[in-house]
Amino acid sequence: MERFPDAAFPARPQERGLIRELLLRAFPAQDEADLVEALRREDRMALELITPRDGEVVAYVALCRMVAPDGWLCLAPLAVDPALQGQGLGSHLVRRALDWAAGRVVVVLGDPDYYGRFGFSGARAARLTSMYPITHTMIAGGGDRVPEGALIYPAAFDAL
Repeated sequence: MERFPDAAFPARPQERGLIRELLLRAFPAQDEADLVEALRREDRMALELITPRDGEVVAYVALCRMVAPDGWLCLAPLAVDPALQGQGLGSHLVRRALDWAAGRVVVVLGDPDYYGRFGFSGARAARLTSMYPITHTMIAGGGDRVPEGALIYPAAFDAL
């Protein structure tokens, strides 16, 4: 199995088409690709990181600003080219995104086993309310407290 060097670069506007192509390869529908474009239009993107290879984007992660709680971020989406999954590209991007977030609370909706490896906790999210299942909602950063309140995602998530 080929191993890639750890690479995570901020996405540039000229790479947006390549990011969309990756999202269309990585997910069964175009929902995530449309979500990313809508988040950009709403000016909700806080960070977009990519791993480039041979003129393509082979891995991508985004952090967007939540509507509420104020200052919180949401990790969505994470994508790795299906042919390259299992090589640590996604893990590397998640770690770099969390490093960038520097202690701010980051919300993710996903597989507890996968995201738990990066410090995301479902127990810390248990007293939150959300339009998504709390059983798959996790938070990282912001200390050890167990916050209460409503998670309000950017309007772009309404289409999912």
